[in-house]
Amino acid sequence: MPVSAQERRDAAEIHSPDTYVHGMPHSAFGRLRERAAAVRFEGSAELGAGFTAVLRHAEVRQVLRSPQRFSSHLGGTQIRDPATPEDLTAVRRMMLNMDPPDHSRLRTLLTSAFTPRAVAALGERIRSRARALVDAVAERGECDFATEVAADLPVATLAEILGVPAADRALLYDWSNRVVGYQDQEYAACHTVDPQGVSEAARRALALRPQPDAAGRMPDPRSRRGMPDLYGYARELGEWKRDRTSGGEAGDIMGILMRQVDTEGGRVSIEEFEQLFWLLTVAGNETLRNGLPGGLLALISHPAQYRRLRADRSLLPGAVDEMLRWWTPVLHIRRTATVDTELGGVPIRAGEKVVVYFCSANRDERVFTEPDSFDIGRVPGGHLSFGHGPHFCLGAQLARVQMREMFAAVLDRLGEVELAGEPRRLRSNFQNGVKHLPIRWRPVGG
Repeated sequence: MPVSAQERRDAAEIHSPDTYVHGMPHSAFGRLRERAAAVRFEGSAELGAGFTAVLRHAEVRQVLRSPQRFSSHLGGTQIRDPATPEDLTAVRRMMLNMDPPDHSRLRTLLTSAFTPRAVAALGERIRSRARALVDAVAERGECDFATEVAADLPVATLAEILGVPAADRALLYDWSNRVVGYQDQEYAACHTVDPQGVSEAARRALALRPQPDAAGRMPDPRSRRGMPDLYGYARELGEWKRDRTSGGEAGDIMGILMRQVDTEGGRVSIEEFEQLFWLLTVAGNETLRNGLPGGLLALISHPAQYRRLRADRSLLPGAVDEMLRWWTPVLHIRRTATVDTELGGVPIRAGEKVVVYFCSANRDERVFTEPDSFDIGRVPGGHLSFGHGPHFCLGAQLARVQMREMFAAVLDRLGEVELAGEPRRLRSNFQNGVKHLPIRWRPVGG
């Protein structure tokens, strides 16, 4: 089928990170999705080789549940290819970029570490932290929700999972910013950590931190050389936990992980721990860090739904899933075809990139009634914001808990909030991000 000028414009709009500073290109996605389940995006100087964009819900699910045809391992899971063969080798060690059976082994070990007791304890502390964060701003009548409230909850939760001391939590925030900052210069060289207030291990890591070049650019954060401070810290932490596993110490979830034994008698290696640390620090943080302000912006933009939720708190679990569908924090993920195949009538050759767009699938008219409407009473389920298949997000339930507790605290302490200024969106075609969300409210008391 010939590609029209409009379709080329839609593809260019979807791929440009500048587009997302102004909002999601849902109209462009809708036009392409109406044309076909999958559309070929031609190559360019920025893209390199072109790729097949998968836009409809059923075909996105098909790709994600078929690692034998659509691999995470061959080329990694980002549209941009790693810069060097060494970088590709490094990213392939990350669970996100693995296929079975390696992925299955590591995922089983990690799942076993999330014991019911450990998760229950996390839930109790998440509730307390969410309340404390909202309480800290409640009497002021205004705040930047994205930076002053939403940003701290996932970092604190992840620090507890990883066993990172409270004094070092700001490191997780900076590392996450740097990875996202490859498309947004405000985040690219973020450096907010006070070396005097952190642990000795953190100070050693900070000494490894790369510096911006003359143009203010940091090295590629997806490469090991771009994040030597993160990997240095992760190695020390992993070795510390490994040294204490025989005595049953290190009771955080990552400490439990280091004691797990697989069916062959093997354990998580230090190198695997380093990659898990990177994955949780970045992916585990950014999805929720953007989902929280995105969810609040959805409520503010739909005041009738906001009031409905205030009047009936039993709608909160479903409202959280509707926020995740309507906002969709992670926009896409890549696979690589392992064989010649086809998808939605589009021929795909072995070795070619296949990119599934969650944000498009979550608005597929074939699955969701009035998909552009935000409806907190929508029957939950069906959205793909946590993925699908073997790589379905391990932290999905934990993310839902954090969102429920945060919005419960907002409803209790702040009531109905409104915008106090223009939200500022992240420049990124990968993360649906909110950098700043100024809000105001009438204090309602404790």
